[in-house]
Amino acid sequence: MKTLSISDVIIPYIYSSQVREKFGHVDLVLACGDLPYYYQEYVISSLDIPLFFVRGNHDPEIEYGDGVNRKFPHGGIDLHRRVVNHEGMLIAGIEGSERYKNRGLYQYTQSEMWAHVWALVPMFFYHRMRNGRFLDVFISHAPPWGIHDKTDRAHRGIRAFRWMLTVFQPRYHFHGHIHVYRPDTITETVFGETRVINTYGCRETYLALDGIPANGK
Repeated sequence: MKTLSISDVIIPYIYSSQVREKFGHVDLVLACGDLPYYYQEYVISSLDIPLFFVRGNHDPEIEYGDGVNRKFPHGGIDLHRRVVNHEGMLIAGIEGSERYKNRGLYQYTQSEMWAHVWALVPMFFYHRMRNGRFLDVFISHAPPWGIHDKTDRAHRGIRAFRWMLTVFQPRYHFHGHIHVYRPDTITETVFGETRVINTYGCRETYLALDGIPANGK
């Protein structure tokens, strides 16, 4: 299964007629936050494939413009605190980053992030019994603790995510939030059984998942 993952910045050739030429072959889109809802809608309508998303810490509650007020990208599937079976692929997500302001949408304390993760655990065990595994793909805005993160509070990783990767071992974890300015920045790390990918901007990835054919069918 081929996926286009996006986060944090608008890519000009994606927000243009070139998107079908470059990515018409992908099977789904994973949006990891801090992207305009209209941009995600453009990707959905242009590629005509499912888009799964979580919100980032800079996403608005309501996006105003073009005569339409959006609370989410229309046509997108919100993964926050959910596990979805998409054509045999188990995918889950958690929005936001660590709280670094007294007020701020989609910012959470480390304790609140633990609560988000614990909300997923019963669903993981349900899919383990029904499908033989806990999870295939996890998406978030923030990275896990100690992987691709930074030392400042705004960009610290999430401790609960690291625990979740250790215990439930999804094959992939896509995140955003950590901007990439240098070519030598590490954007992909193998942690146990999980391939952790910082998808700042955009990344195309072939998801090698046991029991799921390349076309997802």
